[in-house]
Amino acid sequence: MSHHRSESLWERALQVIPGGVNSPVRAMGSVGLTPPFMRSGRGCRIEDVDGNRYIDYVGSWGPLIMGHAHPEIVEAVAKAAQKGTSFGAPTEAEVLLAEDLVKKVPSLEKVRLVSSGTEATMSALRLARGYTKRDLIIKFDGCYHGHSDALLVSAGSGLATLGLPSCPGVPQAMAGCTLSLPYNDLEAVERTFQAKPEQIAAVILEPVAGNMGVVEPADGYLKGLRGLCDQYGAVLIFDEVITGFRVALGGAQERFGVTPDLTTLGKIIGGGLPMGAYGGKAEIMDRVAPAGDVYQAGTLSGNPLATAAGLKALELLSVPGVYEQLYDASARLYQGLGKLFNERGLPHYGQWCGALFTFFFQEGPVRDWTSAAKSDTELFARWYRAMLGRGIYLAPSQFEATFVSLAHTDEDIDHTLAAASEALKEL
Repeated sequence: MSHHRSESLWERALQVIPGGVNSPVRAMGSVGLTPPFMRSGRGCRIEDVDGNRYIDYVGSWGPLIMGHAHPEIVEAVAKAAQKGTSFGAPTEAEVLLAEDLVKKVPSLEKVRLVSSGTEATMSALRLARGYTKRDLIIKFDGCYHGHSDALLVSAGSGLATLGLPSCPGVPQAMAGCTLSLPYNDLEAVERTFQAKPEQIAAVILEPVAGNMGVVEPADGYLKGLRGLCDQYGAVLIFDEVITGFRVALGGAQERFGVTPDLTTLGKIIGGGLPMGAYGGKAEIMDRVAPAGDVYQAGTLSGNPLATAAGLKALELLSVPGVYEQLYDASARLYQGLGKLFNERGLPHYGQWCGALFTFFFQEGPVRDWTSAAKSDTELFARWYRAMLGRGIYLAPSQFEATFVSLAHTDEDIDHTLAAASEALKEL
């Protein structure tokens, strides 16, 4: 593969963009590469500026569950754009999307649209603090909830990929309001509540972790958190930016049968455009301005292009049989890779949930950040380079998920498995 134009763009980007990228993990430093610059995508395939083509299992880090440039989503966005890209005033599409989200996600009685997952989680925490009149937040090591100050504590994802244990610029007083505990350790949460029974405003977590690699909740873990929050009067927040509409139509809360007080959403609900949302019990949401006294605003919140794309994406996902098709494709790839790893004798431990999975390059088991961090990142980097060289575009980090879309056919997955079989010979 030639990467001449990408390398030229990389040199130019380094001169005008910090680190050459507008989101850190794109830099591919952890896998020993400079990134290919993309110019187009269709279905499950993308093409870089040098004309190299790839089967894509990143999908813009999860939003593109229908694949790239889905014709119906493109048409919906184009029609909306012809009428105006933003008004800063209410539109019918905002109401329609809010109604659809409330209908589909069990915890939502009211919902506020924003422009990113980070904005959604930041706003949900402020709301939880305003509602409970408490300051402390419990999160979990390796769970990433965006880059707002209060949440960049043991945050997994890009920080883990770059080897950053914490983030300069976050005031110690702010970090001190966030208690980060081991994921899947219910006893640690109970001890913390017992020690600070009237100080904890909220517990926030990814109900299926997707930012330390995919890690499922242990049996009874989510239900136990629900019970502790009820007992101590704290708000339970599910960050479903990744899992929402990916592990089930109603998200992880539908899949596992546990309903939080608040939910944050993003990625898929924007159909590939910038979109986030937070919502939950009407009693809590009615504290948001202008109905209540907890302020949050956004000029481009619920903009016509993102709402048009999101409405169409959710419509397409509501067709009977769609999730069965999606899970079959995901399971086919997951099981096929696991078989190849076994045949090769490669140390690995896999976790799969719906339309996302991770193989950790270690023996496992992986149940939290401490165990995930034992993975052989150098071996992962070699695997990544071998796959990219064969036209398979994976997330460039051991601690991210593989995203399967409805655009991946059996033929695409068979091609991927054939490439993997050849790549493993290099390892």
